[in-house]
Amino acid sequence: MPTYPPFEKDDAFHDECGLFGIYGDVDAAAHTALGLHALQHRGQEAAGIVSYDGEQFHTHRALGLVGDNFSSQEVITKLPGGCAIGHVRYSTTGETLLRNVQPLFAEFKFGGLAIAHNGNLTNAHTMRRQLVDRGCIFQSTSDTETIIHLIATSEYGKVVDRLTDALQQMVGAYSLVAMTRQKLIGVRDPHGVRPLVLGRVGDSWIMTSETCALDIIGAEYVRDIDPGEIVIIDEKGVRSIKPFQKKQDRFCIFEYIYFARPDSRITNRSVYNVRKKIGAVLSQESHVPADLIVPVPDSGVPSAIGYAQESGVDFDLGIIRNHYVGRTFIEPTEQIRHLGVRLKHNANSALVKGKRVILVDDSIVRGTTSVKIVDMMRNAGASEVHMRIASPPTTHSCFYGIDTPEKSQLMANNYSVEEMAKHIGVDSLAFISVDGMYRAVGVDQGRQGESRSYCDACFTGEYPIPLTDQELGNPKQLSLLVEQD
Repeated sequence: MPTYPPFEKDDAFHDECGLFGIYGDVDAAAHTALGLHALQHRGQEAAGIVSYDGEQFHTHRALGLVGDNFSSQEVITKLPGGCAIGHVRYSTTGETLLRNVQPLFAEFKFGGLAIAHNGNLTNAHTMRRQLVDRGCIFQSTSDTETIIHLIATSEYGKVVDRLTDALQQMVGAYSLVAMTRQKLIGVRDPHGVRPLVLGRVGDSWIMTSETCALDIIGAEYVRDIDPGEIVIIDEKGVRSIKPFQKKQDRFCIFEYIYFARPDSRITNRSVYNVRKKIGAVLSQESHVPADLIVPVPDSGVPSAIGYAQESGVDFDLGIIRNHYVGRTFIEPTEQIRHLGVRLKHNANSALVKGKRVILVDDSIVRGTTSVKIVDMMRNAGASEVHMRIASPPTTHSCFYGIDTPEKSQLMANNYSVEEMAKHIGVDSLAFISVDGMYRAVGVDQGRQGESRSYCDACFTGEYPIPLTDQELGNPKQLSLLVEQD
């Protein structure tokens, strides 16, 4: 059996980043900052904005939260222009370096270009070594810089053709926004793993990771960017090309379960409603007699509501979350470290005492948080504690832009469900089935054949995009590295 890390090791999945780009708006930088604020859940360690004012590019990149770095008028004033792109980032291995903060910017023969990336290029390490052998000099450890060098070395003339040429040499899951002196460009990989949507406010156009970033500036959702589509916005308007070979859609199903904000819409579906449906299906599959349905806040709330509505059991807040505790809280002693879970969660003892409780959470990663939550419920006097998980068991690592532990550290890879229940300390444990998950997102036929239009590799181990670097023994996610050999 594996040795699990101490509690202070982050026990959750994290998306790598969020994107926002706007064209034709006098307040482009300010609206980009607001959009990034709405996307803060997609990356909390760094943020950056690049703008263009018709003569030159301006950039501000910083470590930390959007609100800490882009809330002052002084900063926004230094980012003039009617076009801007922005990026929020999450990384976990080693320290976060300013040189890795996006958008990245470079001067080319055709002029300047800024680019921001969400996802992971699974052959980035291989391509990087080839480019270094050709004399390219890298300034960051981000896989995004690989795209910049491929653009620079492309023999095509026009920037869109150079970008297309670069991406045709890359393998992986990605959404991109890029900005030149004349254009705002958005791209999704041919499988459409990572999200990107098109919006409009007045005469301005926007491309961003989620619709919640449109809502915050009063923009309307126009449509999702299609898998394999390049959207170009300039003074002539909006045009689209699809230069890549058609692939079967493999959108990341975990966006519905956890990553996207519940008030966003993905593929024209309400994320909140999908999560409620997941809870309802979970109840249909695995309900046991209980007095109370309790969400593990905050991500477990919509599924717990759906579970309660389907089962007819009361829903209530048996766990209260402290929203003012950040990831950098210092835990100086072993005794304080042992109490770490109480920094973020505390049992509502008056509510759960003497009750048969069903806890609903979005996932189990290492299981360390689940152990503490269950223990908290026991100490608060719950007569029974059951746990229901709104995703299938996570048995495999993600290589497409989601930070996950190594496979050996995933609890579901090492334990059966019965063993997990014993380890966590619950009276019963159940996960939604893979087919149940597909039914909840509106695919009644399950995950077989053409109906399987999502990436579910973290649950099934069936990776739809080749893992070139991994197969060659190179790092899982280049963008997480601090230094290269």
